[in-house]
Amino acid sequence: MKHLNYNHLYYFWMVHKKGSVSKAAEALFLAPQTVTGQIRALEQRLDGRLFKRVGRKLAPTELGEVVYRYADKMFSLSYEMVDLLNYQKNKSTLFEVGIADALSKALSSRVLLSVVPSDGTMHLACYESTHEHLIEKLRAHKLDMILSDCAGESLKYPEILSKKLGECGISFFSSRQYSKPFPQCLEQDKLLIPGIKTSLGQQLYRWFDACQLQVSILGEFDDAAMMKAFGYFKQGIFVAPSIYQQDILAHGVALIGQTDEIKEEYHVMFAERMIQHPAVKRLLETDFTELFSGQDIQSQQF
Repeated sequence: MKHLNYNHLYYFWMVHKKGSVSKAAEALFLAPQTVTGQIRALEQRLDGRLFKRVGRKLAPTELGEVVYRYADKMFSLSYEMVDLLNYQKNKSTLFEVGIADALSKALSSRVLLSVVPSDGTMHLACYESTHEHLIEKLRAHKLDMILSDCAGESLKYPEILSKKLGECGISFFSSRQYSKPFPQCLEQDKLLIPGIKTSLGQQLYRWFDACQLQVSILGEFDDAAMMKAFGYFKQGIFVAPSIYQQDILAHGVALIGQTDEIKEEYHVMFAERMIQHPAVKRLLETDFTELFSGQDIQSQQF
């Protein structure tokens, strides 16, 4: 094989990643007919079919899977090269971070502040969304890194690396007083808890069952800040990481109990190519033991 048209290979790679010709064409700002024609030209060059029809969807053939594995490595390396050159060239390095909306904003901020220099050499851009959506953006090279409470989804993708930064127990707060001791007092009021799709929400439901508690859920929240806002307006019992008790108590609510049987975990996830990013490197080298033990002075000032 004397020559391979890499534009054709790139269009094939995009169709495989997007799952259809129309979605790939939209991303490439081309007509679907143009993309189809380019892939047919590549199939002629490789002397074989790259896709087959399965119902109404396109699926890669055996040849298509082989070609995709090599194409994916090639274009991922090209993204890595461009990113690395941009980091070296730009006076202000862009650091785009996704934050799972179920996480504590104060703790997320403290983690990021520990790796962003104060000399203006880095420009931080934060995006908040669900863990699933952030993983999609990370795989599409639209984020440099994400902070999340769940690393399980990243294990599906070998190109994504993850590291657990730390964990802490949770506490329960309310503006009311209850006659029963903790945790039985949780049956005496409505609860405001993280959504069932979050790691913390799933742990809570399992813990309620293990403690044989018959609780009443007023609301589930993917956004931790919104959940606390409802709690501050005296709408029920809400939960938060135990290391931020002092900040929460300052809002006129009381601590009614805490447990280490439920943990809010913090994981950082990034594509392998991002190991060269200065902020990612700094974060991986940082020890967050004091932060997650509640002994970090700066975190207590939030």
